[in-house]
Amino acid sequence: MDPEGLQLLLPPTTLATLANGWLQEDCPGLNFASLVTGSASSQAVLWAKSPGVLAGRPFFDAIFTQLNCQVSWFLPEGSKLVPVVKVAEVKGPAHHLLLGERVALNTLARCSGIASAATTAVEVVRSAGWTGHVAGTRKTTPGFRLVEKYGLLVGGAACHRYDLGGLVMVKDNHVVAAGSMERAVLQARQAAGFSLKVEVECSSLKEALQAAEAGADLVMLDNFKPEELHPTAATLKAKFPSVSVEASGGVTLDNLTQFCGTHIDVISLGMLTQAAPALDFSLKLFAEGDTPVPHARRF
Repeated sequence: MDPEGLQLLLPPTTLATLANGWLQEDCPGLNFASLVTGSASSQAVLWAKSPGVLAGRPFFDAIFTQLNCQVSWFLPEGSKLVPVVKVAEVKGPAHHLLLGERVALNTLARCSGIASAATTAVEVVRSAGWTGHVAGTRKTTPGFRLVEKYGLLVGGAACHRYDLGGLVMVKDNHVVAAGSMERAVLQARQAAGFSLKVEVECSSLKEALQAAEAGADLVMLDNFKPEELHPTAATLKAKFPSVSVEASGGVTLDNLTQFCGTHIDVISLGMLTQAAPALDFSLKLFAEGDTPVPHARRF
């Protein structure tokens, strides 16, 4: 999927609402620093100072649109960043440039970090010859899910269900509340109707077979060690070939290839949104004809 086209997924009204909320969080009242800068027309350069994948342009744009500033991009969404590189220029009133600076940088840095981790994960599994789906999870930052799910897509990963309405997921607590695996899955199937799939979290082969027998579309083999995962998935697929299998729990970029296998359709990693390091960007005002290059971040 072309990263440039992914911005079409983001409703303009949603972008505006998010940007407005972020700006209000950072400046809910008086902005005393604006008296230092004044409102003269100014310009600033956006620099990328650490390697990774550029993601989050629509959110960056939305923030500065709220402040009557204009952004000109030099690199497309999904670009591989080799620091130090000039990514964009922003023009507008000086006090507005600085009002949006930290909010915009935070959003871009976080989204790009997630896209970078997702890109690495996809490259790792493709290098291993596995053709299934690398996916994120619902382990996202409250109020920031759209940015994080979008970052996954830019990085080439699947975002999994966006929210509780995207898939009926039966977890261990649902089974306890329903009284049995069979009852939980049957109730989930009724709730799902014809338009939603049902996925069931399982911690043993016995549970996986029960879930598939009851009508699950997907079975998540949760927290299985690789040496247990693959024979369990093979047995499940042999009896229920139409059921998709997801491996989840304890998966990192370091051990990812151990979870790749013929009978695994999806591998989900919570760390893509929970532990991906943010990229380093800076926004520097400059006078016409003077654009100093910042130092690259050292690792």
